Order: sequence, then C-alpha cells, then structure tokens
Amino acid sequence: MPVVPSEALKARKTPRQARSSATMAAIHEATFQVLLSDGIGRLTTTRVAERAGVSVGTMYQYFPHKQALLYAVLDEYLEHVVVAVEEACLRFEGARLAEMSDGLTQAYLDAKLRHMPASLALYAVAAELDTAALVADVVRRVDQCIERLLQSASDAAFDDLGKVTFALRTMLVGTVRAGLENDASPAALAMLRTQLPIMCRAYLATVSRQ
Repeated sequence: MPVVPSEALKARKTPRQARSSATMAAIHEATFQVLLSDGIGRLTTTRVAERAGVSVGTMYQYFPHKQALLYAVLDEYLEHVVVAVEEACLRFEGARLAEMSDGLTQAYLDAKLRHMPASLALYAVAAELDTAALVADVVRRVDQCIERLLQSASDAAFDDLGKVTFALRTMLVGTVRAGLENDASPAALAMLRTQLPIMCRAYLATVSRQ
C-alpha cells in the first residue's frame, strides 16, 4: 500500500452528537475486529461497515477511503496513550522519584496493552501511513509532561532534564514495542509489566542527583 499524504487521511467530518459519536465508536471497534480477523491487507471499508452494523454510505460520510479510517483509529489510540501519560504525570507530580517512575510506567503499559492484541496491528498501520505530524505532536506532548514530572521530584534532581526525558521516553516506547513484536503472549506481557518498571526506576536513580 503506498503511503498516503497526511492531508488526505483526515476524516471528512467530526461527530458532534451523541448518536454520531456512538456510530464512530462502533466503526473504530469494528476496525480493530477486522484487523484481527482479516489483517490489514484484506481490511476494507465495506467489511468494517458490515461489522459495525452501519451502511457504506455512513462510512463514506466520515472516511473517504480505507487509509483515512485507519488513520482515525491510530489517532484515537495514540490520543488515549498520551492522555494516560499526561494524567499519570499530574497524579504523581511532586512524589518521590521511585513512586513517580513506577506510576508513569504502569500508566503507559496499561494504555498500550488496553486493546491487545489489536493494538499490535497498529504498528503495521502506522508504517503504511504518513504519520510524521501525528507522531511529532505525540512526542512533544509526552516529553513536556514527563519533563515537568521529573522536575517536580521531591527527592531528586537532574543535570540535563531534556536528555533524561528523551532517554526515559525512548526506553518506554522502544521496550514495549520490541516486547510486543517479539512475543505478545500473556506470559511475556506479565514479564514486561514486572521488568519495565525496574528498568526505568534504575535508570532514573542512576542519572539523578539525590
């Protein structure tokens, strides 16, 4: 599938009423189901419409083509992850370093694993779309809230917050992606939940000034 320019991926309209929002939620859920059952190569707007229980005409009111639908689902998924990180940063602001590290890590894991195994398919979706602007905005928002969180630690300080923020975010994102793409079994996910917090906590303790 050729990469589609980002402007061509935007939804035709945004739901404004409760009924329209419910329809959109059903379409997004159906997209996940079709991704799981048929794969990205066989996913079509028609199949998603059938699974969601809506007409093809309704689908086209929102999404001009398959790529726009996939972009919307990915956008919603990433927004969920970002909001979870932002809420965790607010919740643990001013806490001790170990507590905020564990809280942030667990919040990120919960958000990433919420739609397993369908969320794993979104890595393939992202690779086939022009997501540069979307990802850049996600990185900016996540880095901003992580940096504020680390700066508020009650028992530690950092010489270079920007560098530490970059490393911590890369550790979270890279480790989870590598883990999911390598082995997404329940046992592997359980190990990820126990080991990733230890990794992040140890890194922050090492680079901080207590």
